[in-house]
Amino acid sequence: MKLIEKNKDAVVFEIQIEDSLANALRRYVNHIPILAVDEIEISKNDSPLYDETIAHRIGLIPLKIEKTGKKEPKLKLHASKEGMVYSKELKGEAKPVFDKIPITYINKEQEIELEATTKIGLGIEHSKFSPGLMFYRNVAEIILDKELKGKVKGLCPDNEIKEKGNKIIVIDNQKKEIADICESISNEEGKKAEIESKNDLIITVETFGQMNPEEIFKKSISELRKDLESVSKKMEKE
Repeated sequence: MKLIEKNKDAVVFEIQIEDSLANALRRYVNHIPILAVDEIEISKNDSPLYDETIAHRIGLIPLKIEKTGKKEPKLKLHASKEGMVYSKELKGEAKPVFDKIPITYINKEQEIELEATTKIGLGIEHSKFSPGLMFYRNVAEIILDKELKGKVKGLCPDNEIKEKGNKIIVIDNQKKEIADICESISNEEGKKAEIESKNDLIITVETFGQMNPEEIFKKSISELRKDLESVSKKMEKE
């Protein structure tokens, strides 16, 4: 495995893995248990938004449980100050990952008050329980005329370029996919680019903030392994 890029929101790496397994891991991101608001009781809402819209917005706010808190805590919100009501005003043993997610706007002498019940669920039930996204593509080699090397290097400075006779081979194995860029450069010169897909994959895991991207990938593997072990045990009993 080769690390390409890593930050608090995403990790990008190159790995030799079958497409079918990568797709299974992608799907199992939505099998990771995640906390989210499940039900909301609104006692007062003077804002311009319907109760249902408020509930929908709050349901999609990513939450983190405090280490010493309950597994499925309740949250309260009470705002009466003119201005935007943000996620940071949700109070309880769970905490919004981001403080500045707008919920609604209230004017002078307006008020909003509600209580939210949380639940641990799975992304296969609802997207609000999803911890993030995983997607992938194949590493590719793009074969172009040698005379285009300068243009390609100018637009794709991070990509490796090999020379072979009167051709260049551009390795498309970075975070940014460059096949379309290379094709466009070649087409502008009235030439044709050849693209060869390789077995290695570029995998990107992005988080919505409840856990870091590496943890999402590891937990996806763990959840897939659990189901495979369950299937194996059932087959043994047959």
